[in-house]
Amino acid sequence: MKINDFGSLYIVATPIGNLDDITARAISTLKAVACIAAEDTRHSLPLLHHFAINTPLFAFHEHNERESTEKLVQRLQQGESIALISDAGTPLLSDPGFFLVREARKAGVRVIPIPGPCAAITALSAAGLPTDRFTFEGFLPAKSKQRIERLEKLRNESRTLIFYEAPHRILDLIRDASTVFGEERIAVIARELTKRFETIHSAALGKLEKIVEADPNQQRGEIVVLIEGVKEIDTESKNSDADRILNVLLESLPLKQAVEIAAKITGERKNQLYEQALRIQAK
Repeated sequence: MKINDFGSLYIVATPIGNLDDITARAISTLKAVACIAAEDTRHSLPLLHHFAINTPLFAFHEHNERESTEKLVQRLQQGESIALISDAGTPLLSDPGFFLVREARKAGVRVIPIPGPCAAITALSAAGLPTDRFTFEGFLPAKSKQRIERLEKLRNESRTLIFYEAPHRILDLIRDASTVFGEERIAVIARELTKRFETIHSAALGKLEKIVEADPNQQRGEIVVLIEGVKEIDTESKNSDADRILNVLLESLPLKQAVEIAAKITGERKNQLYEQALRIQAK
């Protein structure tokens, strides 16, 4: 069979709230394909009914992604075109689909993106934080210890940070972020984007924690959290201060002890200071 005889896999973005945000191309594609692979068929049915889309649905979620991928790729190779949608927004961003896309491409199937809404980009566009460089981190770990460990790795990230978070964990995330990044780091909570109760709050993490704690409504719905990156000049300044402190301590103390004291003084991570100390000793 020639590749041209294969069907195409369409990655279709759907509204994150306001149904008017769907594109004409998305509607026509969903009507034309042989089937729609949906993360939650019950969730997607109202959207399809609203636009009179009667295409058969195929349940495709994180629990059956790998076993279902083989079936879908076979159908694609037999000439059927299939659309992949998530519950809302652009598929694959913290949603199933990566394995299917990868295997379809390996099989020679054409994968066609149908662009549209994306909660992360929608939030970034209105957050008032730098947009020239950013990193999408998806959902953080549910447990505080692991969440803090992940945030610690991002402490000196200069790009704008973007996270998704469940409403029942949003306050815990803000508290942990405040602990790791400091209460003065600017952050934004973008909630229920494009929906009736859309809110976008921007403030220092310490103040944002009080806002969320005082208003239960800020702990409901779909939430995107954005945190400003550390100023690059600040990172350079901190490294310079740490070098100066380490130089003094290393004159009279063993490396490990010097690093431990420098960590208490600067608040920087020990492993980072250890590397700085080794470079100083190597000079």
